[in-house]
Amino acid sequence: MSQAQIEQEVIEVETSGEFERQAVPQSQWKSWKSFLGMYAGEHAAGTEFVIGPLFLTTGVSAFDLIVGLFLGNLLAVLSWRFLTAEIGTKFRYTLYYHLEKICGKRLVTVYNLSNGLLFCFLAGAMITISATAVGIPFNMEMPRLTDTMPNSLTWVVIVLCIGAVISVVAARGYNTVAKAANWMSPIIVLAFVACGIVSLINLEVASFSDFWNIWGEGSEPFPGQIKYTFWHVLLWSWFANAAMHVGMSDLSVFRYAEKPSVGWTTAAGIYIGHYIAWISAALLYAVYLQSPEAQVFLGNGEAPPVAPGPLAYNAIGVFGILAVILAGWTTANPTIYRAGLAFQAVIPKTSTFWVTIIAGTVATIAGLFPAFAMKLLDFVALYGFILAPIGAVIVFEYFFGKRFGIQSFYAEKTGIKFNQAVFWAWLISFAVFYTISVQFDVFLSFLTLPAWISCGILFLIISKFYQKKVST
Repeated sequence: MSQAQIEQEVIEVETSGEFERQAVPQSQWKSWKSFLGMYAGEHAAGTEFVIGPLFLTTGVSAFDLIVGLFLGNLLAVLSWRFLTAEIGTKFRYTLYYHLEKICGKRLVTVYNLSNGLLFCFLAGAMITISATAVGIPFNMEMPRLTDTMPNSLTWVVIVLCIGAVISVVAARGYNTVAKAANWMSPIIVLAFVACGIVSLINLEVASFSDFWNIWGEGSEPFPGQIKYTFWHVLLWSWFANAAMHVGMSDLSVFRYAEKPSVGWTTAAGIYIGHYIAWISAALLYAVYLQSPEAQVFLGNGEAPPVAPGPLAYNAIGVFGILAVILAGWTTANPTIYRAGLAFQAVIPKTSTFWVTIIAGTVATIAGLFPAFAMKLLDFVALYGFILAPIGAVIVFEYFFGKRFGIQSFYAEKTGIKFNQAVFWAWLISFAVFYTISVQFDVFLSFLTLPAWISCGILFLIISKFYQKKVST
């Protein structure tokens, strides 16, 4: 590396403080406490107020929901601990810089744009969720499950205001994101527990069998929804965050961890947020389904709306409004932060602050359209399916590359800008398994793992021939 390049990297670190193009130095490593709050805040979040009720609309049974969620979330925690945290603490690069070393600048630019946009759409759903709470004092009309477009000027103004605040917090960097989550997560967790308890009282649950019978043996799905089984729940909950763990996006987070065991902190967020919170939110919706308003929707053959703000407000009042606002906030913050890092890798001369503001602007625009939140189960499955296989390239190179005889960080060492082995491995895996999903109407989460494994194996095989061809 030339002296000019070294000086440039020093300038970048000093101005941004986010170490986008170098390993995080030991002086910046953080203990498990920083991650505990962030993951609890991110996963006990606004989306939980939507996902829990959506499980009820799929007609899931009690066993499939309770046991399926427990095992699926366990697999997610193991993925974070033994894949993402392991590799993140080994190299300490952002996902985008790590991929650039493997894929080359041109190929990773395409990935970064796709990744950043998908994260913006996901963050937009969080902003939508917070808006349903802020809109209650203004008597705002809430979006329905079938809504795609903004339904009022009030909705637009509220979303824009929330998006602006969240974007500024995310743009201030990892320390601010983690600090915000640490402050807010206890309030959110308390709110979910309170919502669950109040809902159990309203449903007159006096025993475990009463609780079990809320779902019982399951039912027919609501109009426009598909029937969920045990395998739907297990695989969906495992891959709900596929882009973050097996897709390696959280390399950008775990590069700050002092050791791989910090990966276990994800369990705090997952079992509080993706277990207790999902079930509590489902109970909120079960209470609402007994209301005359919901019965009118069902009588007309429509699914009653899943608006988190009113559901929480009806259970615990103003505290519910506050909880939904903060829950959307704590998930949107790290999601926009990740999106900003993706865009920063595309336009490295722009500061991290401003690319994160750009990401927040895109997320805010997405938040204006309720479809991202109302179709969250489908969207989360799709974005995980698209992004996860690229993570397999990093995993398979790290664990099997040397044994298979391929050179690690091939693009960096050879100067190539477009690693065709990565491109073809991802494209073939995506095309084959997405076609299977469409042609045979297979639930997309069933195919995420096969696509991930396929991409990793194809990467090793194609790299074996590609690297030999380029070097000759």
